[in-house]
Amino acid sequence: MLEQTPTPPTTAVIVRVAEAEMDEMWSFVQSKQQQRWLWHAIDHQTGAVLAYVLAPHHDAALSALMSLLAPFGIQQFYTDRWGAYRRLLEPEQHTVGKTNTQRIERKHLTLRTRIKRLARKTICFPKSVLMHDTVIGMFLNRYEFGWPV
Repeated sequence: MLEQTPTPPTTAVIVRVAEAEMDEMWSFVQSKQQQRWLWHAIDHQTGAVLAYVLAPHHDAALSALMSLLAPFGIQQFYTDRWGAYRRLLEPEQHTVGKTNTQRIERKHLTLRTRIKRLARKTICFPKSVLMHDTVIGMFLNRYEFGWPV
């Protein structure tokens, strides 16, 4: 009989991030009337994904993303012109414009290329919100965070 040694508990290491880019990415489930949005934030310097939320296009989704980003101590956010950013981010910590969001827009192109259900014109679309969110979440967890799935 083999003895199993207990594995040591893992601890999360929170890295401080000075600047982050945030954006949302559109997709749909079943039909274009049932929209889903991938909200995510990346480190402005390294391009590493910090956190993501799959949710409707409402202020509550940005609030959920902001709560996931709180431990990073981010001082500056770069976003597009969508209204939720202006409503929920402090003006002195928020910069609007395409100049500082090029890295996250490039990440969108990579995701659309690798995950067929995020492509704008495709015949590969999910029929349930659960499967849609699971596939995207598994991809992000594997390729962005390096977690085995």
